[in-house]
Amino acid sequence: MTMLENLIRQDVFTPGPVRMADDILRLGAVQTPYFRNEAFSQLVLECERWLLKIANAPAGSRVVFLTAAGTAAMEATVMNLLAQERPAAVINGGTFGQRLVDICELHRVPVLQVKVDRDPLSDGSALAELGKVDALLVTAHETSVGHLYDLHATARFCRDQNCLHVVDGISAFITDPIDMQSQGIDALIISSHKGLALPPGLAMVLLSPAALARVHGSCSYYFDFASHLRDGARGQTPFTPAVSIFLQLHERLRQIVETGIEAEWARAQSVAEYFRRGISRLPLAPYSTHMPNAMTALEMTNRASAMDVVRELESRHRIMVAPNGGDLRDRVFRVSHMGATSINDMDRVIAALAEIL
Repeated sequence: MTMLENLIRQDVFTPGPVRMADDILRLGAVQTPYFRNEAFSQLVLECERWLLKIANAPAGSRVVFLTAAGTAAMEATVMNLLAQERPAAVINGGTFGQRLVDICELHRVPVLQVKVDRDPLSDGSALAELGKVDALLVTAHETSVGHLYDLHATARFCRDQNCLHVVDGISAFITDPIDMQSQGIDALIISSHKGLALPPGLAMVLLSPAALARVHGSCSYYFDFASHLRDGARGQTPFTPAVSIFLQLHERLRQIVETGIEAEWARAQSVAEYFRRGISRLPLAPYSTHMPNAMTALEMTNRASAMDVVRELESRHRIMVAPNGGDLRDRVFRVSHMGATSINDMDRVIAALAEIL
């Protein structure tokens, strides 16, 4: 078997990329159309309307579309909304919280880190000692450890502080409840290859009117929000977009609007709960008590190595799950429930784990 054949025959249960539906896959195989015309502009404008509807964004909100990874959207948000003279607070409970810290430090935004370990933040105690900040940045679901934060609690802090509520919703959007109005979100960062179940390459930032008022001159040519918002008003982007992914995004959003976002949350929840019941007799335990619908992070309860389990699933069953790095390398691995993942798919993963363990 060639390297390419080996790659394309993988059965993916990773938290990005995720399993894609057949109709979405077929759209990715069509000839890429030209995009500087009215038809594509209308498609982009419809994508913006549908995204704002699904996220229940406040009236007057806008979407910035970036042909980039989710991390680029994180960095662009820091560059366009935050300032070097005003401090920002960052919830740091894992790899992606640390990434936000690193981005702020790179751009010389003063950072107050709130270091937590599987604290959902619900009681607000972790935020109580923070002084005046310009923004609070939080990863809705810390994907590195499978832990969900209470965005209503972080929103209360932001209301009290009169600061921006910036949420990395990359691995929570679509599978877990995200509501910009009820959760007081000013900037919601998402990308194509998680809950939206599309190929990687398209990132989006949903901006409330409060966030739009804070957009300032950026030091970046490509990631300048002002130019994206200006061109976005007519359904265009300043530079060549990921045209094929836009076609897939449009179809995926149409389906979600048609069935309702609540149905997506319920589907992901049912798959996640089924999987967690199915592995309850195995030497595995959830790493967090506040788990998302998007995925399950599992900790080994015997002496087996989590990394060995990941390798065995791939070599013996062609099942790809996500390993962890650092101190959790041999303790924790992660299984996705995002995208076109079914109960039958979970049965296969459960059976393979039972055979290995």
